[in-house]
Amino acid sequence: MAMGNMSQNSGDEENIMSEINMTPLIDIMLVLLIIFMVTSTAALESGLDIELPKTQITNEKKQDEILIITLDKEGKIALAGKNIPDDADLGAKIASSLKELKTESVILEGDTKAYLGKAVQLMDLAKAAGAKNFSIAAEEDPNKKK
Repeated sequence: MAMGNMSQNSGDEENIMSEINMTPLIDIMLVLLIIFMVTSTAALESGLDIELPKTQITNEKKQDEILIITLDKEGKIALAGKNIPDDADLGAKIASSLKELKTESVILEGDTKAYLGKAVQLMDLAKAAGAKNFSIAAEEDPNKKK
């Protein structure tokens, strides 16, 4: 049975359709692109759900060159958006993150209900790991007048 001649009764040779329909392929690629864009913007957020304290004055700096340490109200910690399951080697993880980012600056994002003692402990670990500049993240309060 020859692949090129599907109907042997009619005597006419029919060509096999060898073109690929690009429409479904393009549709799938666009859906994958949208999914990638949505998940990549979600990855930019810190790994924990926190409520930052409000302030009247905020200073903004490039966050590419700063290590962000996040502390939520239950005491869970995230480094640069990645959850840290245990505190055993937290100092080493902070040190490696500082070296990876080539920075000495740390921003501590703490939930308004986080314990101050845990925040001070994180700052001590960061200082021991080589951090020299510390900032505490806050949101600008739209209700307060300047």
